Amino acid sequence: MSWIPQYTISNKLLLTIREIGESIGEIKSLRFTDAALAKLELSARELSSYASTSIEGNPLPLTDVKRLLKTSKESIRDTEREVLNYNGALQTLFKSVRQNHFILNVKTLEQVQGQVVEGLMDNPSHCGALRKDPVIIRNPRKIDEIVFIPPDAKDVRQMTKSLMGFVNGNIGKIDPVILAGIFHRQNVIIHPFIDGNGRTTRLLTTAVLGKAGLDLFEIFSFEDYYNRNVTRYFRMVGLEGDYYDLKESIDFSAWLEYFAEGILDELRRVIKILPEQLRAKPRLELHHQQILDYIHERGSITQREYGDISDRSLASRKLDFEKLIQLNLIEANGVGRGTYYILVPPI
Repeated sequence: MSWIPQYTISNKLLLTIREIGESIGEIKSLRFTDAALAKLELSARELSSYASTSIEGNPLPLTDVKRLLKTSKESIRDTEREVLNYNGALQTLFKSVRQNHFILNVKTLEQVQGQVVEGLMDNPSHCGALRKDPVIIRNPRKIDEIVFIPPDAKDVRQMTKSLMGFVNGNIGKIDPVILAGIFHRQNVIIHPFIDGNGRTTRLLTTAVLGKAGLDLFEIFSFEDYYNRNVTRYFRMVGLEGDYYDLKESIDFSAWLEYFAEGILDELRRVIKILPEQLRAKPRLELHHQQILDYIHERGSITQREYGDISDRSLASRKLDFEKLIQLNLIEANGVGRGTYYILVPPI
């Protein structure tokens, strides 16, 4: 029997998804070199590796995480290994999605968890394999208080397959944000491993976003949104009680609103850190665009060439060039009558 989650697409969720699309469109409209994109991706991986491990209690500050990812150390502590494992898994998943090799299945889930907990677990049988033992989720502040009892180990494999069947069967049919959000929460609920569930889920959620078609998934870190209020994240993503008592009433609606808010919040952060001249949306008249189109076609333009294709006065043509220079869209080369204008190289 196929698994079908319960959720309602609220007006709030629709608005957030629309704003996510607009933010992605704004970023994509800018001109980036491969080097600039690589820099944004590195920054996102640093933030994700810090935030996702911090959620689980890793004490390393962001400055130490950045330093760690840029240096190689022969001897590392468990806290450092946890960060390096997460970063390595992110890089592997990014490459897999870009090359269209990513497949969401049990094997991939186990491989990612194995990479996440490598060198960190006392029992090797718990590394890279679905759990065969029961687990309970306790209140970290009151260790004697049981918060949630996940599904029995005997049900984990089938539940995981059903979840992945739902996701894979709805790529292109359901919005990527909704699809990834459903995967995220249900995988946390299933709790398929003895350890590493949260980190593994957050990693694969990023991959699902990319696989389902959300552009620029590599340059933002939704984990940071969760890390800023971990208590709220755990309350939104988890359940309280015994899974079997709750399973018929599980509703994803509120979680999906929260999940979408996190992605939008992160995209806005990315836009905010971009150089001002890239974030601005200058108003360009047809004659401004005429100059840019000419340069795109011919490589450069002079005052005389602009006069040949435009009926604007000499004074107006000079003002047109000045405005495009102020907007950092073109730059002048040469002197006097030998002056010509070219496009400013992308960052």
